[in-house]
Amino acid sequence: MLIEIGHIAAIFRYPVKSVAGEGLEAANLGWHGIHGDRRLAFRRMDDRSDFPWLSASRLPDLLRFSPVRRDSAAEADLPSHLRTPDGEEMPVLGEELAAEVGRRYGARVQMMQLKHGIFDEACISVIALDTVQEIARLAGRNPDMRRFRPNVVVSLLRAGPFQEDEWLGGTLAFGEEADAPAIAVTMRDLRCSMVNLDPDTAHPAPEVLKAVVAANQNHAGIYGVVTRAGRLAVGQTVFFGRASGD
Repeated sequence: MLIEIGHIAAIFRYPVKSVAGEGLEAANLGWHGIHGDRRLAFRRMDDRSDFPWLSASRLPDLLRFSPVRRDSAAEADLPSHLRTPDGEEMPVLGEELAAEVGRRYGARVQMMQLKHGIFDEACISVIALDTVQEIARLAGRNPDMRRFRPNVVVSLLRAGPFQEDEWLGGTLAFGEEADAPAIAVTMRDLRCSMVNLDPDTAHPAPEVLKAVVAANQNHAGIYGVVTRAGRLAVGQTVFFGRASGD
């Protein structure tokens, strides 16, 4: 049985891995996550590991690049350009952009496009607004959900942080229709130093990750896999259902 637990407060998409995200009023949720989410990433040309992608943990300045959509690309899943921290707009798949990022990183990189996305753990992430606010309180910082780079932020009916842990093994449905999009909650989100980086300046604040470690064993939010595709929208009711037999 599904029970109402809150509503969608915000939706985010990150067209390029570790680059600034886009706040959306609505988004299409497919079998590989939100359409256009993390479909692009900078590959470190000198890295032969199974995870060669350049992330903000290696180059914090990546967070200060932002997606730009021009003309015919305005409604597309992928941006046409990235705006650099200096305000210059460069074609997202152009050599000029790769050279600029490589210069800041100190080694050659190449923009790659992957059809099904480039994810650390799973293709959809969710965090509760109460969790963001509690971590900010403990860290002595203003709450900023962008630090946690979620796809969906939920405003809960029942107050209290880290309720996401209770969803493990269950299902989240977004909307009241019988065919509403849904995900299976597969794992807790184990946090890294990315949460320390200010989304606007990329300046680190180590107290943020320390607060997550102290408050909830370094976990904040959940990952899931899509079990029913559909349309997400800010304001949609969120329902939780336990796995059968629980």
